[in-house]
Amino acid sequence: MEPTELLSDLALGFGITAALLLILRKIAFRIDLLDRPDARKQHQGAVPLVGGLGIFAGFALTCLLLDIPLGAYRGLFAGGMILVLVGVLDDLHDLSPKARFIAQGLAALIMVYWGGVELKDLGHLIPGSDEPLQLAWVCVPFTVFATVGVINALNMIDGVDGLAGSVVMNALLGMALLAWFNGDTADTEMLLLIGSAVLAFLSFNWRFKLNRPPLMFLGDAGSLLLGFTLTWFLIKLSQGPHRAMTPTTALWLMAVPLIDTIVMMARRIRKGRSPFSADREHFHHVLQYAGFNPREAVFLILGVSITLAAVGTAGQHYGIPEYLMLALFLGVFAAYYQMIMRSWKLMRFLKRSICRRRSRDRRSNPDRRRQQIDWVGPERRQIQDRRMQDRRGNNDSASIYNQPSATISLKAEK
Repeated sequence: MEPTELLSDLALGFGITAALLLILRKIAFRIDLLDRPDARKQHQGAVPLVGGLGIFAGFALTCLLLDIPLGAYRGLFAGGMILVLVGVLDDLHDLSPKARFIAQGLAALIMVYWGGVELKDLGHLIPGSDEPLQLAWVCVPFTVFATVGVINALNMIDGVDGLAGSVVMNALLGMALLAWFNGDTADTEMLLLIGSAVLAFLSFNWRFKLNRPPLMFLGDAGSLLLGFTLTWFLIKLSQGPHRAMTPTTALWLMAVPLIDTIVMMARRIRKGRSPFSADREHFHHVLQYAGFNPREAVFLILGVSITLAAVGTAGQHYGIPEYLMLALFLGVFAAYYQMIMRSWKLMRFLKRSICRRRSRDRRSNPDRRRQQIDWVGPERRQIQDRRMQDRRGNNDSASIYNQPSATISLKAEK
């Protein structure tokens, strides 16, 4: 396919998905397909949960309009449709975890028996052996386990605007590049078309300005769909004699969601809680507790994801043995585990670093500093006044501290 033709196809996919998302957003308010803030969700107002539905509809409609042969991808669309429907029902009525796991397992079985995509081997992990490590009779249950694991890993990191979509885009582009190097034009085109649909969603979900809420969320339908799609191509491209990448490289492409999820589940079990219980202890939560705003947290995690994907791709390109790449991956996992287990030290270090950085910014921009004092000064000064009165019981000393408060209050009124 010519580059100009491919670009026009991607532009078509982006435009169709964007139009469908705008239509679905209006419908979401009518059918109450909305995510409202609560004790664990701290966004502003009700936000439509139509990202996954729009991505699937836009991707499918683009493939039909471009008349792309879908025979090899029937299982992908069938499994994706089941997960989207279950995800929408879950967003509307809060299905039980058992129902979600059954749907994920069914989609994985469709991938194996209808799509012909399954994990038959784990690559050359035995030093000195020319044969890959075969899974034999456990290939089907292992494939189902891996699929359910990746789906839930992506679902668990979907806690900050733009994070899940950005991590998915990184993995899709990495797999598209590897497929293109391998001469697999069909998978390359499909991966890029899915990427164009995800990019359309990100244009509505990404918080370009922190004071403006996103227009829509991915929703459970989106996280289930994208997790299943990633698993499909990660397995498909890493199996067979003409594989585009090794199974170990697939781990590096999905390193951030996989490592974060496994570590969080281990931490919950260690604390005597269910591994599937919801909390605010993921890496993006740690970064926000440390003082990073949501946009900075997404950029930092995306940078880590890109770096790890580049390490895995470089290892394959330069022919580094797979067992060494797996050992390095496990080393990264162990380092992350130790960091999260001491997250309070990490937050304290990051807070000091951020405070120093932002104090330099305030010194270099006195107008901005004055604006911040005018905004928070009166309330903070009044609290200090009351504490001083309670501590000293001296009205004269309190009146001295009240004078700057009145001055700053006049500034704020102006």
